Amino acid sequence: MPTQILTIGLAGLGTVGGGLVTLLKKNADIIERRTGRRIRLKRVLVHNIRKKRQELPDGAQLTDKLTDLTDDPEIDAVVEVIGGKDTARTLIARALDQGKHVVTANKALLAEEGLPLFEKAKEKKRIFRYEASVAGAIPIVQALKDSLASNHICALTGILNGTSNYILSQMTANSLDFATALAEATEKGYAEADPSLDIDGFDTAHKLILLLRLSFGLHYDFAKLPIQGIRDIAAFDIRLAQQLGYHIKLIGQARDTTRTDAHGTPLVEAAVFPALVSHSFLLARVEGSFNAVHIKADAAGSLFFHGRGAGDLPTASAVLADLLAVAREEYPNNTGFALDIPKASLVSPEEWTSCYYVRLMVHDSPGVLRDIAGCMANENVSMSKVLQDEGDASGRVPLVLMTHETSQRSMDRAIQAIRDKLNVREIVCFKVLSWPRSACPLFLPVRERAA
Repeated sequence: MPTQILTIGLAGLGTVGGGLVTLLKKNADIIERRTGRRIRLKRVLVHNIRKKRQELPDGAQLTDKLTDLTDDPEIDAVVEVIGGKDTARTLIARALDQGKHVVTANKALLAEEGLPLFEKAKEKKRIFRYEASVAGAIPIVQALKDSLASNHICALTGILNGTSNYILSQMTANSLDFATALAEATEKGYAEADPSLDIDGFDTAHKLILLLRLSFGLHYDFAKLPIQGIRDIAAFDIRLAQQLGYHIKLIGQARDTTRTDAHGTPLVEAAVFPALVSHSFLLARVEGSFNAVHIKADAAGSLFFHGRGAGDLPTASAVLADLLAVAREEYPNNTGFALDIPKASLVSPEEWTSCYYVRLMVHDSPGVLRDIAGCMANENVSMSKVLQDEGDASGRVPLVLMTHETSQRSMDRAIQAIRDKLNVREIVCFKVLSWPRSACPLFLPVRERAA
């Protein structure tokens, strides 16, 4: 029998689109052997068709008209890697309406406005895949949708942004301040000219929303997700954290509480925040621009996924894997759940419990530690460790307190009391990731074997 052809249209010929074109040519034989079909690229949507670009496969044509992809009856699937929301939303919706399958890497669109698109794909019985939208080459979407589909996912914790992780890694390894590490990341191409999405935690938050939906079968409102970035992290705190046996990482985390609110809506703990991670955890060993995701499932146990979270070929490999699924005409298991996705309700951040790292700049005078301990004790916050470092020219000394597990509400009140009573203005506070008391541990020790 003659080999069947899957004809595709590609929107975007930047880093990821260019990587996909390279892989389509380089791995054509592998694609055919795995699927029994060849993938033919017919049209490529670009903003400027006159711009000089890489050589396209034979027969592929550039276009600046969106409808040349969505309305061409020969095109079976549309790949969207242009980014942004408005044009991408229009392209994807029209492609689905025209009966096309869709592959996208657009995490922002799917996190903030994805539900209507998933519903449309379900209505049209089209395949709508998005592996490349989370953690680049790491096959975490497929794992949650299929390989772990029989499990109850207890929790997921990840380092999901390569730019932020590169910056923190350089600050840790080379004692750089934030501004210098950011400049280096920009020079090497790890950071955009405007790095706000990365360093302020929004990119991580987009990916966390998608992972939360895949893990728990719940939709969470992106606008309500607590997000804290790394812009204000000082090299001083990174050094002190190292002395205590920790690395500071930007974390995206979601946990199933197995509880519901007064309306019966499932309650989920989810947030993006910088945290101290013990050097004994594998997450602390994730360096440079790499990503990692740790999953705790009731049957499979602890699973650790690690790899490149961005780049042309790593991300393009995830896009191409989705295209192979389209070529195999796999069942459109787009969200990982056959039934409708209900909305989740977020546990108030004030109710979260954690150990904390607190660093204060205080005047080295008798009674200071006593007064600070008193403010904490009044809010039922107890200290597990105290570290005092060398002072500065003004006579102030850094005082680091490690607390036992407490609620964020109690911690916030204790810090405010210290500000008011001792007139301390410079106070830095981070969560500490630690083993929970429950039977569903969140973090994989380095001594355990990674998956």
